[in-house]
Amino acid sequence: MRIDCGEPFVGRAGKLMNMAFQAMGIKREEVYIANIVKCRPPANRNPEEDESMACLDYLRNQVVLVKPEIIVLLGSVALKSILGKEYGITASRGKWIEKKGISYMPTWHPAALLRDETKKIDFIRDLKLVVDKGKK
Repeated sequence: MRIDCGEPFVGRAGKLMNMAFQAMGIKREEVYIANIVKCRPPANRNPEEDESMACLDYLRNQVVLVKPEIIVLLGSVALKSILGKEYGITASRGKWIEKKGISYMPTWHPAALLRDETKKIDFIRDLKLVVDKGKK
């Protein structure tokens, strides 16, 4: 079994995300990227709830150290792990959620864009909202 604990978003989804960043004028070095889980589950499957929960304290500590004003939640796993199971990505994406002094923008995970190209428009719109808010 291979366990991947390397840099986040380096595969096809990461390349797509980098292209979107470039289109928005964002340099990847200007953003802090963190995964919900610190090691990718086998067969690139979504992490199970217990796997996400096991890494959550580490992620919370990263947030404390980085002190972000904006967090973009890429996909359902990130959204539910950070803000709660009551949130769904389809209903929440593209809408700002404010909690504890942080603005959250849920949007599609880049891997979802590879499966359904129609989501790319929403993804770009959501990133534009982030860029615009970051300029204020």
